[in-house]
Amino acid sequence: MQNRITRGFPAALLVAAVSLHAADKPKSSASVPTSVDPYAEVQPATESLDMTMYQRIRDEGLNHSHVMEFGSALMDGIGPRLTGSPNVKKANEWTRDTLTKIGLENAHLEDWGEFGLGWQQMNTWARMVSPDTAVLIVQATPWSPATPGPVTGDVVFVNIQSEKDFDQYKGKLAGKIVLYGAMREVPPVEKGIFERYSDKELDDIAEFPVAANSGGVPPEMQARMQARLERMKLIDKLAQFFADEKVAAVIEPSRDGKNGAGSGGTLFDDNGATLGRTPYIADKRVKIPVVVAAIESYGRLCRLTQAHAPVSVEMNVDTKFTGEHEHGFDTIAEIPGTDPKLKEQVVMVGGHLDSWIGGTGATDNGAGTIVAMEAMRILKALDVKPRRTIRIALWTGEEQGLFGSKGYVSQHFGSAKLSTAPDQMALPEFMRRAAGPLEVKPEQKLISAYFNVDNGSGKIRGVYLQGNAAIEPIFAQWIAPLKDLGVSTITMRNTGGTDHLSFDAVGIPGFQFIQDSLDYESRTHHSNEDVVERLQPSDLKQIATVEAIFVYNAAQRDQMLPRKLLPTPDREEKRRAPLEGIFPGAQTSEAPEKK
Repeated sequence: MQNRITRGFPAALLVAAVSLHAADKPKSSASVPTSVDPYAEVQPATESLDMTMYQRIRDEGLNHSHVMEFGSALMDGIGPRLTGSPNVKKANEWTRDTLTKIGLENAHLEDWGEFGLGWQQMNTWARMVSPDTAVLIVQATPWSPATPGPVTGDVVFVNIQSEKDFDQYKGKLAGKIVLYGAMREVPPVEKGIFERYSDKELDDIAEFPVAANSGGVPPEMQARMQARLERMKLIDKLAQFFADEKVAAVIEPSRDGKNGAGSGGTLFDDNGATLGRTPYIADKRVKIPVVVAAIESYGRLCRLTQAHAPVSVEMNVDTKFTGEHEHGFDTIAEIPGTDPKLKEQVVMVGGHLDSWIGGTGATDNGAGTIVAMEAMRILKALDVKPRRTIRIALWTGEEQGLFGSKGYVSQHFGSAKLSTAPDQMALPEFMRRAAGPLEVKPEQKLISAYFNVDNGSGKIRGVYLQGNAAIEPIFAQWIAPLKDLGVSTITMRNTGGTDHLSFDAVGIPGFQFIQDSLDYESRTHHSNEDVVERLQPSDLKQIATVEAIFVYNAAQRDQMLPRKLLPTPDREEKRRAPLEGIFPGAQTSEAPEKK
């Protein structure tokens, strides 16, 4: 999952405009039945649930699970899966081949477009050599170049917060190892770092919060967005400045985790640590080695420099680039539908396959990958003959901006063009406004729903409806027999930061499940602790079982799942604009045309 700053963004901000690319094998072109109109279908008041199938899925998923076999093979056997890397290629191929082995059909890889640099961390280490010797806990930041073997340099602290701060460091940093980033507080870990939702917390989630401001983005989220934009404006200039000054390397401090748990040797190594906005693009690559340090390692160096004590560090960053124009791929496979009238319709399930590099990408999002695979295995093991086609999709490029799912959605279902105005081009793609209407393709009508898991390995407690009121009574009936498994909560809230948003943005029902957080936000999310030991096998069994039931129910209904109105991303800004001409005596002025 992407950093929390993206969670909760309005879906309209995430409409994609991704160009068409080829698959690694031809895709079947489904003809669209003229009678299909998912917006006009009348939904029954009572769901027809197959309780025998509920029991069979539960038995297979809870008593005959293979989810941890998938988990060890992916995380231990392949490891971290940075988009564009050799490991993500291995993961794409392994998931394709494994899905074929468990009986799925049409397993293949689909090219969603050029990503950028291929990169791999081979080994990274650092140690203080004076005034004392000490081993430092560090990792290279993604797409960092290597040092020319071990290098030793004097350590200096650099505090650049704005353009006016550059001049004081000119001519003073050559050969230095730079500490960049303020030393943060390291509070005692007084609160639990492993949490499950209480009944009260689930009740709170079920309530829909109404924000006072237009667009539903809370003020604190707006402040975080603005702070991120300001940092992004500076970061590229900063990286080039360090390169021009010929610094030996840069050390950054690891951020904190929830409840102060980002200490004790834990480090977070993701897009918040990279010294660049898009360091995976060849002409925007970072030109100096950069590592992120556990806060205790960084703290000692920082305090020594603040005390004006001479301090030096030796480090070796051993990384390699494996290509400049690597493409990204999604893994796709199916259980074909069997109903002559419904088999061209599709129910989708998935999660993102890519990860960051700190650990082995176990909870983010190896968990979502292996439970989707296990859900499909369960249905195949039971020899289910679904009425609709059930399709699994395992995305890459999620961590950099939902690239894999947006590319797939754009190729198959639709997209809206994004603004190319200069101020908009300076923003990340997911924050740019639409410059034209949503254009949907024929396949868009054929997708009943997409179900996603990307909140760690905590068991499912309910589902976010993404504002789809018509589906509430349907899901309420689906989860009633699952309350003994802890599934009880339905909320109209939106949740963001992951791949269901790509579907929601083009009018396809896309859902992310509510999950127990466990130690996801406190310890494992994008960290060196994101390893198999942090997976909870019993929770993963429950997730796969619940997901299989949801997918089965959606595939067997007479009707497709109900949809919200088709999004109008090009009109969102206008709809939120102040009403004109209502203030007595006010004079109106023409606003400049936006592109």
